[in-house]
Amino acid sequence: MYLGGVVSGIACGWHVLHTSFAGSPEERAGTVSFWKYFHGSLGAWVCIWGAIAMLTSAPFDDWWHNAYGLDVKILSPPHAVLALGILAIQAGAMLMVLALQNRHGDRRAFRWMFAYAAGLVLMNLTTMSSEYTWRVYQHGTLFYQVVAGLVPLVLVAPAVAGRLRWPATAAASAYMGVLLALTFILPLFPAEPGLAPVRNPLTQMMPPQFPLLLIVPAVAVDLVLQRWGARKKGWMLAAVLGVVFVAALFAAQWPFADVLNWLATRETFMNQHLRPYMNGPDSSFARGEYFNAASGAALAQGLGIAVVLAVLSARAGLGWGSFMARVKR
Repeated sequence: MYLGGVVSGIACGWHVLHTSFAGSPEERAGTVSFWKYFHGSLGAWVCIWGAIAMLTSAPFDDWWHNAYGLDVKILSPPHAVLALGILAIQAGAMLMVLALQNRHGDRRAFRWMFAYAAGLVLMNLTTMSSEYTWRVYQHGTLFYQVVAGLVPLVLVAPAVAGRLRWPATAAASAYMGVLLALTFILPLFPAEPGLAPVRNPLTQMMPPQFPLLLIVPAVAVDLVLQRWGARKKGWMLAAVLGVVFVAALFAAQWPFADVLNWLATRETFMNQHLRPYMNGPDSSFARGEYFNAASGAALAQGLGIAVVLAVLSARAGLGWGSFMARVKR
């Protein structure tokens, strides 16, 4: 993981130095300058700062463990710095290929590369929020609120800036494809827990949770933008996107969560019977039961909050996408 940050930082650093001191005036003219003497693409600068954040998180993490002991949550302060560094590198890579797409609109490969990069950003965001999105939470309102607050931003922005016909769908497909590959590949490797308490002894690597069915709301986002994107602008379009996103997510994920919990009690090729080492046989995770499930008025109220968050996230995505559509450096 840290090696990836080092490689990214070195590659983008070399790009900046080469452009600054060995590039032609035309090459430097198409870059973003820093401290007057250094020139590089916007994406390269974002990657460099992301690599610095990743490497800074390592000694910070050691100090945190020495001062406070082992982490009890995914997003401890050092892990948050690490996750933001990874996110910056992914966003920087997306900006680099975005500039190529915008300068060479006839090159279809750049369009697909941009969609794939957006899918990786989406995967990182869902990983950072995974404490609230496991299958046992998918009949609770907090799950829909967290997803609605994060995902529309990363689906709408590439849908606005992308040059494919179905850009949001392509990004969601990349997200699901990478996670599905990890779901099937990681359990093939032997591993044992190294931290206590171990309530579920494992002899193989633990795969990530099954990917959320984000391809369904992604298709809905693409359809809305294809139908109304040229006529509706700003908050009106964001409102439509927010409502459609939550409706599509609820329609897909609510029944699919029942399938995942059913599979959790059976050993199948989908590996849903595998659970984290800290979850014992009596946990909701092992029994395939929901935690803090909502119904009736509480569910309606929670979904209403999710719609508001989705509208705000979609509006931010529209603004970010409009900015990215103009990036050429």
